[in-house]
Amino acid sequence: MNKPVVVSEEASVVPVPDAMQGRPANIATKAVSAGPAYIVLAGISFSHFLNDTMQSLIASVYPILKESYALSFAQIGMITLAFQFTASLLQPVVGHFTDKKAQPFSLAIGMGSTFFGLLLLSAANQYATILVAAALVGLGSAVFHPESARIARLASGGRYGFAQSVFQLGGSFGTSMGPVLAALIVVPFGQPSIAWFSLFAFLAIAILLRIGVWYRPQITNKKPAPIHLHPDAPSPRRVRIALVVLVALLFSKQLYVSSLSSYYIFYLIDKFGVSTQSAQLYLFVFLAANAIGAFLGGPLGDRFGRKYVIWISVLGALPFTLALPYAGLYASAVLTVIIGLIISSTTSSIIVFAQELMPHRFGMISGVFFGVAFGIGGLGAAVLGKLADYTGIGFVYQLCAFLPAIGLLAVFLPRMPKHLR
Repeated sequence: MNKPVVVSEEASVVPVPDAMQGRPANIATKAVSAGPAYIVLAGISFSHFLNDTMQSLIASVYPILKESYALSFAQIGMITLAFQFTASLLQPVVGHFTDKKAQPFSLAIGMGSTFFGLLLLSAANQYATILVAAALVGLGSAVFHPESARIARLASGGRYGFAQSVFQLGGSFGTSMGPVLAALIVVPFGQPSIAWFSLFAFLAIAILLRIGVWYRPQITNKKPAPIHLHPDAPSPRRVRIALVVLVALLFSKQLYVSSLSSYYIFYLIDKFGVSTQSAQLYLFVFLAANAIGAFLGGPLGDRFGRKYVIWISVLGALPFTLALPYAGLYASAVLTVIIGLIISSTTSSIIVFAQELMPHRFGMISGVFFGVAFGIGGLGAAVLGKLADYTGIGFVYQLCAFLPAIGLLAVFLPRMPKHLR
């Protein structure tokens, strides 16, 4: 493990040109004093919205696929695994590669994989084809997330938590739109209607090509950043422990969210007898709350410290997750809103905390936390699906209710130098 380093504020922010006119700033400090490049942040966040809207369709059409092809819960879990494992396996690799040589147009190329994956999913008539389609969408995610997170940081103007939250907000709202679009379009018109959503990929490609034009001079003009060890930085051993803890915390959060996004529809149908469309709308309510919480977490971390936000957001959800399996229909909706607001606020703080621990390995760290931890959540979803086949979906939520207790591991996180928190 390399020693933890602190990159000076001037070195860590690349000059950001005027997003409308393409005029570069004279020096890096002007980029910081000018604040975030809002147009760039809006563009990358909207691209994240489109990307995750398309991805969320996979989980949203599970009831249709389950009924059409007589799939078990274990097979549903395997679809989640095919998508998330592909993304998790490749994201750290992509991040490591772009640490050495950034690729400004890789985002647009990766979006092409999502495009073909959706077309294949709309025409799939065999279980194996569905798995391949899910894997192609996961491949697009693997290419998109590490480099887009780097672009968000470059455009942050030094407000890293805020920029990460804006970036996460687009993805979270995109995820929340999947169930709504599935209820309004895919359920009435069937599996072939998924092909219409490939138009989102065309729009995303156009935006990402424009962002690539902005991004390219940032790479060309970038000078080697002076790296030095801060006297108050945690030791290499503390950094290793902290990274393991952060992965565990993100795993617990992501596995719980994955259990809701993958199986909550079936849980509501099984326990309360609601229709598929109604269940998808209840899922949208949870995912929308999840999006709002994801946005709030970054600025709160900038203001009060990321460690405190991590403590509160993971452990704070525990009483509500414990109550959810025993609540009625409407109480469940209220509880999922509270859970979404609290538990999702930790994502931005965890990712920025990890980036600050290893700022010289930004792409790799982003890939690990966007990829491996989320992929582990996908593996857990597959295991939960197998468990649901044997014990029932209700027992799965009783078990998952204890996941936020893993937040106690936050006690092992180090204190960071004040100017990095």
